[in-house]
Amino acid sequence: MVERVERYGLQVATELQRFIEEEALPGTGIDAARFWERASAVIHDLAPRNAGLLARRDELQAAIDAWHREHDFEPGHYRAFLEEIGYLVPEGDAFSVTTANVDPEIAAIAGPQLVVPIANARYALNAANARFGSLYDALYGTDAIPVSGGATRGEHYNPLRGDKVIAFARQVLDEAAPLDSVSHRNAQAYRVEDAQLVVVTSAGEFGLADPSQFRGYRGDAANPASILLERHGLHVEIVIDPDHPIGRVDAAHVADLVIEAAVTTIMDLEDSIAAVDAEDKVLAYRNWLGLMQGTLEANFAKGGRTVTRRLASDRHHTTADGGELTLKGRSLMLIRNVGHLMTTPAVLDRDGREVPEGILDALVTTMIGMHDFMPDGRHANSVTGSIYIVKP
Repeated sequence: MVERVERYGLQVATELQRFIEEEALPGTGIDAARFWERASAVIHDLAPRNAGLLARRDELQAAIDAWHREHDFEPGHYRAFLEEIGYLVPEGDAFSVTTANVDPEIAAIAGPQLVVPIANARYALNAANARFGSLYDALYGTDAIPVSGGATRGEHYNPLRGDKVIAFARQVLDEAAPLDSVSHRNAQAYRVEDAQLVVVTSAGEFGLADPSQFRGYRGDAANPASILLERHGLHVEIVIDPDHPIGRVDAAHVADLVIEAAVTTIMDLEDSIAAVDAEDKVLAYRNWLGLMQGTLEANFAKGGRTVTRRLASDRHHTTADGGELTLKGRSLMLIRNVGHLMTTPAVLDRDGREVPEGILDALVTTMIGMHDFMPDGRHANSVTGSIYIVKP
């Protein structure tokens, strides 16, 4: 039997009630009474509408199924039928919509998006941290580099495979940020001089074909620890380290290429998880809270030791003119709510019915999202103060 407490006509599973009142609400500026009062009003207003929409959907689907059983398919007749039952409606007048406070990851940057089950903290952290990653590791550990010709993966580093990884990565550099007249394969050193990237080769010194692609560096300009380049709003960082096992044997001491990859990540409460009761919902909501507060951690064993995974920090660089450039170290996180169909026993309405899970998700995940941009928040997810809800 689920233990419940009454909150403004709602019967709330105690585990969920305690999580919301003791963990999620503090720091939002919303007291528990106000939250539950408004949550009850929203649920009792929208749940009947939600039920009506689902009933209408069932009516339409039953009519469509019956039509297909009784008729051969003919596009004109089928369209007329769909219009008759109200499945298709006349096109309305022209209109326009606009948005405000949209982060650049959605408004201006085209890049990969991940979807990850938020009930798994380690997976959620991995996805959030996939904004930047090692191209060398990605190539070496996958079949992007064939294993033919002795370039196999194993317990120990295979120099032959490593050479193929480096050659592939240099090709990526040549395509993404080409040099003027030579290849990055010919680089013997990188330095910054007069606010420009200078690449030293045996044939002389060269710059980028498009100098504006140089965005910054780390370390000393004459002997940088990394070089930051940009193409179409996405960044690639050339990591330079003569003491690194890879950098030590590279002519330019390049140890890695760090590529900007997963620009956005959908933290999923729907298809990729099974949250069937209050315990499951609290687990997922608590992980979302940890992401918004920057406190989520996951511990796991690897190589005989315990590894702790946390959210990545921002990345700091010196610009060409000596200023500061900070890049967000994490994907912009969106939260996908459950759709209109499912209900949840985590909360019952005044008549003892399970409430629509999608409405509960909207209320709780939005409230939790406020932690990111409240006065004491980290502003680490949305720089524009927005919360992104994905509705199926």
